[in-house]
Amino acid sequence: MLFVHSWFQAGFVLTTGINSAYVLGYSGAVMVPLGWVGGVVGLILATFISLYANILIAKLHEFGGKRHIRYRDLAGFVYGPKAYSLTWVLQYVNLFMINVGYIMLSGQALKAIYITFRDDNAMKLPYFIAIAGFTCGLFAICIPHLSALRIWLGVSTFLSLVYIVTAISLSLRDGIKAPPRDYSIPGTHTNKIFTTIGASASLVFAFNTGMLPEIQATVRPPVVSNMMKALYFQFSVGVLPLYAVVFIGYWAYGNGASSYLLNSVNGPVWVKTFANISAFLQSVIALHIFASPMYEYLDTAYGIKGSALRFRNLSFRIMVRGGYIIITTFVSAALPFLGDFMSLTGAISTFPLTFILANHMYLVAKKQKINSLQKSWHWLNVCFFGLMAVAASVAALRLIVVHSNTYHIFADM
Repeated sequence: MLFVHSWFQAGFVLTTGINSAYVLGYSGAVMVPLGWVGGVVGLILATFISLYANILIAKLHEFGGKRHIRYRDLAGFVYGPKAYSLTWVLQYVNLFMINVGYIMLSGQALKAIYITFRDDNAMKLPYFIAIAGFTCGLFAICIPHLSALRIWLGVSTFLSLVYIVTAISLSLRDGIKAPPRDYSIPGTHTNKIFTTIGASASLVFAFNTGMLPEIQATVRPPVVSNMMKALYFQFSVGVLPLYAVVFIGYWAYGNGASSYLLNSVNGPVWVKTFANISAFLQSVIALHIFASPMYEYLDTAYGIKGSALRFRNLSFRIMVRGGYIIITTFVSAALPFLGDFMSLTGAISTFPLTFILANHMYLVAKKQKINSLQKSWHWLNVCFFGLMAVAASVAALRLIVVHSNTYHIFADM
């Protein structure tokens, strides 16, 4: 619903987004390649620059005297129809890549449950990813609209609390009992360069969804000041669970921290199982949220209206949404390298959408109101993040190729 939610509701949605099951991957994907100094400094810097970039986007929500309820609408208003199309492509690539990661996470959660009870290596990760994809497909078919999630949003929050509290508690216990850990950055000199660049993209991926205007569209007036409150909440209180999981996980396991932290923890079987079930189910719900813009675009394009149980509407969801999930699942199973995909997503979509586009749109929109020093600052940001996007894309693609050669496609990670 548009224009009705409080700033706290928007802040809560943003906070839930950054504390999704992806938080279980950052100890291995960010801290291991960066180490204590690089990881801590990088994560804090990423927090502040992400807050800054999101503030720029939020301030443009009513640019030109109208509310821009979609990212592509804002870009199209500032630049023209070509930018509208380009932003549309970037945004949907971003959401697709995020959903690839969610299916990887849900597959890893299912595998973790399996090996807790039966560690015979009979079932491989791609099988669990396929099961996860099937579950996501069923959920997508059964939930026709984003507004139909209702109680599932509350369930998602509860599930997030379960795996976050479990990961923190068991990691603390393991860290207290464990001998001294190795915190050195693994790999050759060349590999360290590429993994460091790739991890920088994972840092910005952690805090950004590429959907800020869409979330801001639900906020009641005064929309800009209310969105500022939501962002301040997200980047203060909201980041604390993420920080706790990432730093405690790395402290407890050093450079042996898994890219799925619950694979590293030790504890009661029922606790680990409950946490993994929670991570699995939360990933299914989160995928539906991030896939909803694509679902709703296709529903609108093909005139899907009326009862969700009408034969035409139901068959459309089965074929179209099922096809989308099949493609997403195939990519997840073929290249199940979660850290590499976080890096690639940050490089090809988060950097352009959240940092390059935000600074340049603000520069164009406010060119008559900002001085030459401010213009130079925004141009510096555009150039710097442009270079980072290129470098991080190369690094992430190289890591995927290296891991594909090492583990082969459809690897059992």
